[in-house]
Amino acid sequence: MIPIHDNIPSRSVPLVNYLLIGACTLAFLIQLSQGNRAGEIVERYGMIPARVVHPGSTVYIVERQQVPTPVGVQVRDVRRPAAPSAVPPWLTLITCMFLHGGWLHFLGNMWFLFIFGDKVEDRLGHLDYLLFYLLTGVAAGAAHLVTDSSSPIPTIGASGAIAGVMGAYLCLYPHAKVMAVIPIFIILHMVVLPAPLFLGVWFALQLFQGVVSIGGTQVSGVAWWAHIGGFVAGMAAVLVLGMCHLVRSKVEAVRPRTDHNSIYRIFPRR
Repeated sequence: MIPIHDNIPSRSVPLVNYLLIGACTLAFLIQLSQGNRAGEIVERYGMIPARVVHPGSTVYIVERQQVPTPVGVQVRDVRRPAAPSAVPPWLTLITCMFLHGGWLHFLGNMWFLFIFGDKVEDRLGHLDYLLFYLLTGVAAGAAHLVTDSSSPIPTIGASGAIAGVMGAYLCLYPHAKVMAVIPIFIILHMVVLPAPLFLGVWFALQLFQGVVSIGGTQVSGVAWWAHIGGFVAGMAAVLVLGMCHLVRSKVEAVRPRTDHNSIYRIFPRR
C-alpha cells in the first residue's frame, strides 16, 4: 500500500521534517557521487551489529566477486575486512539513519516521512519531534541489533525512525483517514482507509516477515525488526510524552478537512 494523502492538514510549517528529508537527500547524493566507492561509505557509517557488539574487532564481509582462474573467470564468495568505522561504533546507530541503499529505498522512505512526519511534528513541536525521531531511530537499530547481533552486514536507512513516526501517528490521530494506492496485479486501485487499518496492516506485514526471517537478514536484505522496534518505540514514546503533558492537546490540533480542498472532494468515494 502506497499512501497518497491523509485528511489531517498541517497547522504549521514542518521545519524539522523538511530538515530531515533534506539531510537524507544530501547524504544520498553524496553516496551517488562516490560511484564505486559508495559501498565504503555504507561500511564506514552504516550500523554493523557485530562491530557494535565487539568494538575494536575486525569485521569480515563475504561478497561475491569475479575471480580469474586458469580455466577462466569464476564467481566465488570472497571474505574481506570491512572498511573501518569513521565514528565510534555506537554512533553508527544514528549515522546509519541518513544512508540508503538505492533510489527505491530512498524515495519510499522519504515519501512516508513526508506524508506522516509533519502531523507528528505538529503535535510534538519542532525540538521534541527531532529528539523523538532520533531516539526512535536508535531504538529501531537496537531492536535489529538484539535480533541479529552477530551480523557483519551494514544496516542503513531511515525506515526504523519513520516507523516510529508512523507509530506515533497512529496514537495521535486514531480517527484519521489515508488515501492509498493498492496495486493488484497490473491494476492500481485507489482507496480511502482508516489510518489504524492502513498502519495496522503495515505493522502486521512487518511482524510476519520479522518472525519468518529471524536470523536471515543476509537473505532477506531487510531489517524487519528495526521496523517493528521503531513502530513500537514510537507508540510508547508518544504515550509517555502525552502523560508528561508534552503533546499538544487535540483541542489545539487542526481538525480533519471538510472544505472543498478535502481529499474526499478531489477523489469522491463511490
